Amino acid sequence: MTKKILITGAGGFIGGYLVEEALNRGYETWAAVRKTTSRKFLTDERINFLELDFTDNEALHNALKSHIDENGKWDYVVHNLGLTKATNYLDFETVNYGCLKSIVDELKELEAVPEVFLMMSSLSVMGPGDEENYTAFKSSDVPAPNTRYGTSKLKGETYLQMQQDFPYTIFRCTGVYGPHERDYFLMIKSIKRGFDFSVGFKKQMLTFIYVKDLARGVMDALEAGPKRKAYFMSEDRSYTQQEFRKIVLDELGKKFVIPITCPLWVVKIVCHVAEFWGKVTGKPSTLNPDKFRILKQRNWLCDTSDAERDFGFKAQYDLRQGIHEAIKWYRTAGWL
Repeated sequence: MTKKILITGAGGFIGGYLVEEALNRGYETWAAVRKTTSRKFLTDERINFLELDFTDNEALHNALKSHIDENGKWDYVVHNLGLTKATNYLDFETVNYGCLKSIVDELKELEAVPEVFLMMSSLSVMGPGDEENYTAFKSSDVPAPNTRYGTSKLKGETYLQMQQDFPYTIFRCTGVYGPHERDYFLMIKSIKRGFDFSVGFKKQMLTFIYVKDLARGVMDALEAGPKRKAYFMSEDRSYTQQEFRKIVLDELGKKFVIPITCPLWVVKIVCHVAEFWGKVTGKPSTLNPDKFRILKQRNWLCDTSDAERDFGFKAQYDLRQGIHEAIKWYRTAGWL
């Protein structure tokens, strides 16, 4: 029997790839979107759309109940809805915790708990980690987020863990990149223009996961069944900023770039000013005090052995292969 899957946050960067991977596996795929959600990357005719309004509990209940009454419950639910930047930090809790709580509560009330509910969380729940010996985060480590974003994600994780007999799996993802992603694209664009900006003078170890690897890992984890635990999702190695720069330069065919290292105190001031301006304009800035703490963090290496053991995850793309595909797409799309 064909498996049915619901993917929230389907209109976002990661969401589009989750939908594509689900379709490739033959799932009856439902993409949860808002009325205002762009469907630019959701054009496959096999996609079933479901409009869900998480700001209105009654509307959310009615939409889910109507669907379940007509079509039955989903076998899998991937909760990919999340907020990464905001002018009001309370919005992090509203979206990253509140929306997760709402859908979990509704699925339980409607007796439509799936075989597996997978939450897309973040490596940011762990906090700074070991910045002396650069040991990798392990599943046994206690989360200690130092950002409002990370705290809101951890609150969502904790709510799931409090649900007795609820079949969940949690993914703590590191930096996700790939075609039509915008934050890493800005870094690539800057290098193309001849400048590479980094933050702080102490060694920083960065980790990445190519979006197609992440989407494949999600579906593999669903098929492996609920584990009631959290997994780090990353390529199983780290990179320095210099290594990232070299890979991008090679793929762009450039020979020279000016590396500019910003002292942390300068970045801190810029982030606070950007946050203030974002509040004035009503447009959330990528740079803010939360982002400063993330940029300041020196060690992002994490142990992915649990994911490899429990559902066979191993990244198929290393950073060079992933950057190659991403840059090819950016060029074809006219972004570069």
